[in-house]
Amino acid sequence: MTDPGPIETIISAAYSLGRIAAHRTGNDTPAAQWRALATLEREGALRIGELASAARTTQPGMTRLIGQMADEALVTRSPDPDDSRATVVRITADGRGALARWRAQLSETLAPLFADLTEDDRAALERTAQLLRERTIEVPLNTSGRNQ
Repeated sequence: MTDPGPIETIISAAYSLGRIAAHRTGNDTPAAQWRALATLEREGALRIGELASAARTTQPGMTRLIGQMADEALVTRSPDPDDSRATVVRITADGRGALARWRAQLSETLAPLFADLTEDDRAALERTAQLLRERTIEVPLNTSGRNQ
């Protein structure tokens, strides 16, 4: 067996961390909802197809999810001014609040896993998080809804 590279290890660990967080918080909200809200918060208004592509889900699946989130006042839907066949989705203040509460809940729930880190380990983790943010989250989406 070969040693996985650091990126593969980070991806696997992030998946496990998300699974642990969902289990420990008892949060049964679909992960796709949090991805969609985070994408809308970061990118602003997007067409449903762009949002589906960014969240790596199908357009029909995203349409259903957006319908549920609109019913909960987490997002709004409106016709695209450039193409009346398309729908533009925006996060609402309620959506931002729900996302902030979910992130705080994750942080609080997962804090004990990292409470015993040394200062060096904490600094390494903070630097890794910064690098990942710069290379992934802060990269704008292109027109297909994918990070460039």
